[in-house]
Amino acid sequence: MKKSCLILLLLLTSICNTQSQVKLPQLISNGMVLQRGIKLKLWGWAAPGEKITVSFKGNIFTTSTDKNGNWSTAVPKQKAGGPFTMKITGSNEITITDILIGDVWVCSGQSNMEQAMSGRLKYRYADEIATANNKYIRQFLVPDKYNFVNPEKDIEGGEWKSLSPETIAEFTTVGYFFAKNLYAKYKIPIGLVNAALGGSPAEAWISEEALKKLPKYLNEMQPYKDSSFIAQTENKNRAAAAAWSKQLTAADEGIQSGWKNAALNDADWQRTSIPADWEKSVPGFSGSVIWFRKDIIIPAAMAGKSAKLELGRIADADSVFINGQFAGNTTYQYPPRRYELSNTILKEGKNTIVIRVVSNAGSAVFVKGKKYELTTATDTISLTGAWKFKTGAKADQPAPAAIFVRWKPGGLYNGMIAPLTNYAIKGVAWYQGESNADHPEDYSQIMQTLIEDWRDKWQQKSFPFLFVQLPNFMEARPVPQISSQWAKLRQQQLQTLTVPNTGMAVAIDLGEWNDIHPENKKDIGYRLSLLAQKLAYGEKGLIATGPLYQSMKVKGNKLVLNFTNTGSGLVVKNPSPSGKNLVGLNHFAIAGNDGKYVKATAIIRNNKVELTSNEVRDPIAVKYAWADNPESVNFYNKEGLPASPFEASLKK
Repeated sequence: MKKSCLILLLLLTSICNTQSQVKLPQLISNGMVLQRGIKLKLWGWAAPGEKITVSFKGNIFTTSTDKNGNWSTAVPKQKAGGPFTMKITGSNEITITDILIGDVWVCSGQSNMEQAMSGRLKYRYADEIATANNKYIRQFLVPDKYNFVNPEKDIEGGEWKSLSPETIAEFTTVGYFFAKNLYAKYKIPIGLVNAALGGSPAEAWISEEALKKLPKYLNEMQPYKDSSFIAQTENKNRAAAAAWSKQLTAADEGIQSGWKNAALNDADWQRTSIPADWEKSVPGFSGSVIWFRKDIIIPAAMAGKSAKLELGRIADADSVFINGQFAGNTTYQYPPRRYELSNTILKEGKNTIVIRVVSNAGSAVFVKGKKYELTTATDTISLTGAWKFKTGAKADQPAPAAIFVRWKPGGLYNGMIAPLTNYAIKGVAWYQGESNADHPEDYSQIMQTLIEDWRDKWQQKSFPFLFVQLPNFMEARPVPQISSQWAKLRQQQLQTLTVPNTGMAVAIDLGEWNDIHPENKKDIGYRLSLLAQKLAYGEKGLIATGPLYQSMKVKGNKLVLNFTNTGSGLVVKNPSPSGKNLVGLNHFAIAGNDGKYVKATAIIRNNKVELTSNEVRDPIAVKYAWADNPESVNFYNKEGLPASPFEASLKK
């Protein structure tokens, strides 16, 4: 009996000791980068009333937990350097090693910020990946999480990782190039806190308190405070998607009749050409399965070799078979189709490639302008041109639209930003906007609210907030494109520059017409780093962005425009063979009182832009690069940075 009581007592004591031990947030951990030049806050949890001691760089800081077990202590401003060690002691002792002091940047937004060096970008930046090795550049990847009820106190996982060929795969690619440029110039440790999520609209990253300024989004948030509502919504999404897919699969003649097999007799299949728009080839469907087949001849030099199969981009989902063997699949339309083939798949002579494609709603394509080829180390076979196709099944209706709970207002702020706000930072690099382009009219207000909200929550009232303007995307069109939602959102982003200490990286020349995820992240990172040098590092006189519209006046039948950030002068990039800059500016349009925009003749004179048109006698309004994708923009400063798209009017 006494032995049992003793065991119980020891067990209770052990439990109490465990519960009272000091616990630290995930960010305060081995390898962390602390912000230089600003008072730091260290915080954590322990038993109520417990004394906490922090030992760092020969200094001792003491505090005690409050009645709820929370503790924090301030550490004076620190100079850049490291590595250092920190000890935090309560009823237990925690030693944190390999600490650097430098500059901490939060990298946030949606997929173009989230996009890591792994996946599609590993081919473009293979040399960067192979040679990346800098212990003074580090990243903390924040796990994806939403919460609509309360701001999270901590994140559920993650660790600081130094840059190396083994870790770079997880780095935000934009953030990597941003940090690389800053480190090269200042030799200051750089810490990236990567808190981004693909598809997320800006309002998802704003606190509930700040959403009171945006009642529409505050109201949208409220139902998701109910966990049962979330469960019901997600279950409904899954059930609807599963039922649609099950019906289509059950009806798919291609599965039933083995269309993936190389020996299939496909004499009755229709012919098409890839890349192509399926709607032109297969009219009248709203959701379906279509199978594609192509026979190719593999020479002896390629047989039995590992290979890479590239199939551009396909809307929406695909499964690929070669000689009846499964080669790979992708479940949604945006990723490039790049499949690594083992050395057991290709054989000498005839080989058959089969693609089973599921189209969700009928607006499906093999995207033009992408690679369609089969490659080994020594040979390449083009896969463009003639293919055969046959419809395997048609759906009664398009695939059901899903409600993405994680993107609802406030949720990502609570889950991914709130736990960071005690951690001092240098500033924010933001790449987002695609998910707000369908309703661009309030984006500037949303972003102003977000910036002010984050600065308030971090209690750093004016940290630099750097953001990327939407790049060119979709089919190139004449300027102006009256209904361009992307152009309207770029204008809203331009207006966001009225918020103090903000900077915008113009990317109107860095996009891809056929890909919402353009691969050139290097120049994006570089342009963001220029803004950081000016706004965060005080590089006076640095031209950190291209020309920005300032003002205009009427001079006879001309509009004369003034710009800021002209740098060493305004130029036409790739001017006419004469080399003069008096002709050749693209994508300017002007209008009179009737509001009808026409293409303008635009010349640079005396570091201003003069606009005229025989069709507009009394011009009062201008648009520049006003399209989803204004092809071949050529208005730059001599520093090589493009002008921002804009619209302006003399109307009151």
